[in-house]
Amino acid sequence: MLKRHQVLLEDWQVEYMKAIAKFYDISLSESLRMLISLGTLNIVNMVNPEYKMGVSLKEIEQGIKRFGTPSSTRDKKFTDLSQLYFEARKAADYRINKLKTKSK
Repeated sequence: MLKRHQVLLEDWQVEYMKAIAKFYDISLSESLRMLISLGTLNIVNMVNPEYKMGVSLKEIEQGIKRFGTPSSTRDKKFTDLSQLYFEARKAADYRINKLKTKSK
């Protein structure tokens, strides 16, 4: 489920997201979700090295590279994005549970 939030960003962040959106032919919102998901996976991987993702970071990287090729169809792009979002959500849930248990 998508929720609307107002977020203040630095100019360079907006410019980068616009460039990503244009290059990958996605919306600005989609580029923001993609970058946040990538950041989530990387942070959880760094602070909780015991967490095992369903796919490797290398596979995520290959999906993103495929995503940017002209031969990648919109369906394939969104399949790759869906996998990224799924893995990021699992990682975020894992991290949230870890934080809850530490605060008790």
